[in-house]
Amino acid sequence: MSRIIFATGNAGKMKEIRMILADLGMDILSMKEADINVDIDEDGSTYEENALIKARAVAAYAKNDIVLADDSGLEIDYLNREPGVYSARYMGEDTPYSVKNANLISRLEGVPEEKRTARFVCAIAAVLPGGCELTTRATIEGRIGYEEKGEGGFGYDPIFYVPELKKTTAELTGEEKNLVSHRGKALQLMKEELKKNEGIDCQ
Repeated sequence: MSRIIFATGNAGKMKEIRMILADLGMDILSMKEADINVDIDEDGSTYEENALIKARAVAAYAKNDIVLADDSGLEIDYLNREPGVYSARYMGEDTPYSVKNANLISRLEGVPEEKRTARFVCAIAAVLPGGCELTTRATIEGRIGYEEKGEGGFGYDPIFYVPELKKTTAELTGEEKNLVSHRGKALQLMKEELKKNEGIDCQ
C-alpha cells in the first residue's frame, strides 16, 4: 500500500491534502495523475454518502491502493443551511465561484451579523485494499462576510469569515488553514484511522 489516490481533480484541494498527509510517507495522486477517468454521479443525500460514492467508484480501478474522497459543503443557517450538499453544484458546476459568492452575499443583504452564521462541513471516505471502508467528519464554524476577501484558498473561502481569527479562510496561510479548516481536521482524523487500520486484513 504505497500509494493514496484521492478522488478529485481540484488542484487547490490536492495541495492541501498533500500538506496534511505528508507524514504518512506515501505517494498521493489525484485521479488524473493515476490515469483514472470515471464519471461519478454524486446522488447521495449526505456528505458521507457522496464521499463513499466517489471513493468506491475510483477504488474499482485501483485495487491495490488506498482511495480517499471527500465531500464538503457550506451551510448558511439563515438560508436553511443552503447550499449544503449541493455546494459544488449550486448555480451550476461550471459557474465561477465569484458569481456564486456574490449571489449568496446578495441573498443575505440586510441580514445582521449575528444571523449570518455558517459552517463548512467535510466528510472524508476511504476504501482500503480488500474493501474496508472508513469515514470521518469535521466542521469549522464562522459567518458569511459582506464581500470577498483574500486571495488564498478556493471556492467559498473568500466569503467565509472566522471571527476568532478575524480573517476569511481565503486570508489564511496554507498552514493556518490546514490547522482549523473542516477538510484539514477531517483529514487529520482520517490519518489516525488509516494508522489504526494499517495491516488489517479486509478480505
